[in-house]
Amino acid sequence: VFGQDQTNPPTEFVLNGQAVGMDLDLGTAVARKLGLRATFENAQFDGIIPALKAGRYEAAISSFNINPERVREVDMVSYFVAGMSGVVLKGNPDGLGLDDLCGKSVAVQKGTLEVDDLADRSARCVSAGRPEIAVQQFQNQTDANLALTAKRVQAMFADSPVADYLIKQTGDTLEHVGSVYNTAPYGLIVPKGKGEYAKAVQGALQALIDDGTYQRILDKWGVRGAIAKAEVNP
Repeated sequence: VFGQDQTNPPTEFVLNGQAVGMDLDLGTAVARKLGLRATFENAQFDGIIPALKAGRYEAAISSFNINPERVREVDMVSYFVAGMSGVVLKGNPDGLGLDDLCGKSVAVQKGTLEVDDLADRSARCVSAGRPEIAVQQFQNQTDANLALTAKRVQAMFADSPVADYLIKQTGDTLEHVGSVYNTAPYGLIVPKGKGEYAKAVQGALQALIDDGTYQRILDKWGVRGAIAKAEVNP
């Protein structure tokens, strides 16, 4: 049983009533390599790790960046590399830049690393005597996307595959602001203290990389960020 927040196209989202995405395909393939059947439970992003630690899920795969804070709580097996990315309306009508967001309104999903990044940027604005960034946090990524397309905010920040897919799906109405930054691996999460469990998941992922299944899944969803070696981050 995987926990995930199914509001993050193209990694995990609901399409025509069915949960789909890169992470679901990878989770299904990992389970199959281990002789298991994968099921996926939808949850709020910031509640997934606590629920996993409480025993509600056996694993989680939901665009989680690997960082020291998370690794202190859970084991994470690397499977992808993504970065942070900003999105604005086509033509960038407000003339925003990654280092020029002071006083601007920005949408972001709660519980993501982008929240911390924007907090740091806002603090630098204040230190320079400029207005803070008006960060609007949304429970679901899809709501953050909608805030931008409905012009209720001036920018939206998310992981690079989410930003890439949003721009692709909205035709010619949005564009990136600046370049992808703060790249880091995504991790498939398993609980600590489960013996060889993390190592078994790592072995299954590496087998998918080696036999070409992994790259076919990434190609299906049009994402870049493949890795050559899956590693356990205990």
